[in-house]
Amino acid sequence: MRKSHPIRRVVLATAATVSGVVLLLSLKPASDPASAAAAGGAAPQQTAAAQESAQGGAEAAGNGTVTGAVAQTQYGPVQVRLTMSGGKITKAEAVQAPKGGTSDQKTALSVPKLNQQAVAEQSADIDTVSGATYTSTGYKQSLQSALDKAKASQPAAGASPSASAGSGGSKGSGGAQISRTVTGSVAQTQYGPVQVRITVSGGKITKAETIQAPKGGTSDQKTALSVPKLNQEAVAAGSADIDSVSGATYTSTGYKQSLQSALDQAGG
Repeated sequence: MRKSHPIRRVVLATAATVSGVVLLLSLKPASDPASAAAAGGAAPQQTAAAQESAQGGAEAAGNGTVTGAVAQTQYGPVQVRLTMSGGKITKAEAVQAPKGGTSDQKTALSVPKLNQQAVAEQSADIDTVSGATYTSTGYKQSLQSALDKAKASQPAAGASPSASAGSGGSKGSGGAQISRTVTGSVAQTQYGPVQVRITVSGGKITKAETIQAPKGGTSDQKTALSVPKLNQEAVAAGSADIDSVSGATYTSTGYKQSLQSALDQAGG
């Protein structure tokens, strides 16, 4: 009996040690999955939040409502508001238009047509409504202003990270690919209004077009002869320092004025 006591003590001690190890091993995994779950659960939540914020920022760049500048006309102010979705015009409305007297009738007839054209053409290159020339002109100006704002907001939202990384001039890898369309103010001439629209890319004029020019009678012939030449000279010179077309002095003068206005807006 005395010899068996030490053996029993050894057996009991060994059993106690094994039990302790088993308990430790069983407790340790219980804590690890908890920490692993916490670490694994936080990362997906942050990723989802980041994705939502990124998607929200992208949608904000091409969606929303943009209001153009007020265009003052002979019969009153005209102002256009656009609803954008995915970078496209889904709705156009005139929040200001000439009122009073015959202006009420002209506005009622012209504005719906102008709104429809703006959505259909997706630009300010729309036809003037007969009998509402001043309203149409003001509408186009405010519409172009709204479009310029919408275009300006898209590169700012999409290219801000690259712009901050490489704070260079307009010749940067991102800026060189961006084209802007700018419409100059209307220049009133003796024979009618003249308005120029230019496309600028990399700080240079890549396209010039006349969206308004004198019409009717001999003005049609002079406009047909002078405008193409003026457009070509604007692109070639890259400035408003261009020659007047012989026989179309008034049109040439108005063209230069509107061209300079567009260049001022483009920062050139």
